[in-house]
Amino acid sequence: MMRAILVKRNEPRSEDEKNELQMNELRELAGAAGYEIIGELTQTRHPDRKYHLGRGKVEELAQIVADLRPDKVIFHNPLTTMQIYNISETCRCETIDKFQLILEIFATRATTHRSKLQVELARLEYELPRARAVISLLKKDERPGFMGLGGYEDSYAQDVKNRMIRIRKELETIQKDNETLRAHRHSRGFSLVALAGYTNAGKSTLFNALVDEAVESKDMLFTTLLPTTRSLNVQGRDVLLTDTVGFIEDLPHWMVDAFRSTLDEIFLADVVLLVVDSSEPLELIRKKLLVCHETMWDQLQDVGIVTVFNKMDMISEEELQERMLSLGYLAPDPVAVSARTGMGFDELKASIHDLLPEWKRITLSFPMSEEAMSLVAWIFEEGVVHSVNYEDGISIDLEARDKIINKAISLVKTLS
Repeated sequence: MMRAILVKRNEPRSEDEKNELQMNELRELAGAAGYEIIGELTQTRHPDRKYHLGRGKVEELAQIVADLRPDKVIFHNPLTTMQIYNISETCRCETIDKFQLILEIFATRATTHRSKLQVELARLEYELPRARAVISLLKKDERPGFMGLGGYEDSYAQDVKNRMIRIRKELETIQKDNETLRAHRHSRGFSLVALAGYTNAGKSTLFNALVDEAVESKDMLFTTLLPTTRSLNVQGRDVLLTDTVGFIEDLPHWMVDAFRSTLDEIFLADVVLLVVDSSEPLELIRKKLLVCHETMWDQLQDVGIVTVFNKMDMISEEELQERMLSLGYLAPDPVAVSARTGMGFDELKASIHDLLPEWKRITLSFPMSEEAMSLVAWIFEEGVVHSVNYEDGISIDLEARDKIINKAISLVKTLS
């Protein structure tokens, strides 16, 4: 197992609780990437232009590195290329920031062609602004191979741009195929429901419980990278439920852009289930909800949102009510559930049903015949049949979307 030292610079007037939450998230990220944490270092001050930390603190870090011999130094704060270079030179150890760490996690979790393309695009988006600075440093100190970039060719940045263009085109093709599939699903009467939320909120566990599946679910950040979709019956209506990648604080625009085709599973849904871990402290839930809303809000103006307070079995009823009441302005249509026990699932499905695109309800009557029985079979496939009566012909109480209702009426006319 790789070993790492974690470092965080705190803002001078930042709250201790916020600093600890951010440091804990960095620990979880490092654990998810497979690192053993052998040391931690923090400093409260304004960022130093050269090292991000103060010079004295960097020298202290260098001594810790010399004593503990980690494989990497991992910063919570975003670092410039020059800062990474200067810290690496002083400490004689590879240095990365939180977003490079996230990219490492994504790279190890990507198993499909689409997810691998998304991870590569995110990595290139991260590297491009830094490419010329890195090449300048390589030329200055003649250190080929620094940060894995190889030689000094000034064409590197252009090569990166060309590769990004090719990846985007391929992802656009995949996205068009997905949109065609999505349109086909809608035409077949399926509404689309997406699970969203902060990473490690329990989305995959909830997904598995709702659809009786076995999607990988671990107490670890970013378990899900590629959306998984399964059918779910909600009070007689078939919907397609999709598990998606989790959000994280300060998710940079280049990472959002790279995973746009994945996030579209959320943005193009009919209903979004915004999952939170209700067993966490109130302020942590508030912070994570804010992150989710910042990521989604502009894209979800006309989409129904159900806030799912997961893990209700891990706290008391009083604690649960306090959280739901205090977070009301951030938690539309709250529903409490336990993905582990199934508590609250009926209420959750009722909330989903209330927000689904409206269907019409109609009674159809037509004479009995072989063609009529074929029509009955088709109606059962395409809509919700509340009742069917075979006395004096066939009478069906049908609920379905407009397109199916109109087609059914047209077919009935041909039988009369």
